[in-house]
Amino acid sequence: MQQIVTTLFESDRGDTLPELLCEECLRALPVSGVGLALMTDEGHQGVVAATNGPARLLEELQYTLGEGPCLDASREGRPVLQPDLAQTGPGRWPIFGPAMHDAGVAAIFVIPLQVGAIRLGVLSLYRDTSGSLDREQLADALAFADAAAIVLLHLQDQVEPGEGLHPQLVDASGSQAEIHQSTGFIAVQAAVGLTEALLILRARAFSENRPIVDVARDVLARKLKFHSGDDPRG
Repeated sequence: MQQIVTTLFESDRGDTLPELLCEECLRALPVSGVGLALMTDEGHQGVVAATNGPARLLEELQYTLGEGPCLDASREGRPVLQPDLAQTGPGRWPIFGPAMHDAGVAAIFVIPLQVGAIRLGVLSLYRDTSGSLDREQLADALAFADAAAIVLLHLQDQVEPGEGLHPQLVDASGSQAEIHQSTGFIAVQAAVGLTEALLILRARAFSENRPIVDVARDVLARKLKFHSGDDPRG
């Protein structure tokens, strides 16, 4: 793990530390995509970095749907290791599961990033072929997860208390703020509670196959309005 951290901090490439970590993880392990997301007790807080289109799509989809292995791993505080998604029961991720299949993902391994009881995020590894990680590969994946936690803490340690998140983490936080704001707009427009307003927002994003933050921005820009009686199921 220390070697991974040293490599990241000594890199002279222009990518952010989270982006570098995902890329190094992709090179080191037999996986086809890597994603890093922020998580709290309230759930998914946004994607920090991802290595390719499918990885980012699936990270953002879990953010949109509020279901998936990232949320399970963070909530349960233990890795979610699915070497063959075809064998996953249909009831576990009823919407996200088929989406993974459509994206060509056959296996996923998600490791929670925690310091004691404090949730920081998750590191997600995607494969386009089924099969388990062997003992050495899993140990490497856990080392990258430890390094990811150090990266998140290192970045935030550079920010004064009360000043928010480090700039390399702002994209994730900014997206979450826009979603919270748009949820408030929808709650007023549709005369519903905040929980139902978020369901309406998620349903619209899923039905239009768009990232939830894009739909949220349309709401904030007054390009999209909702009304009393709108069905959160779309």
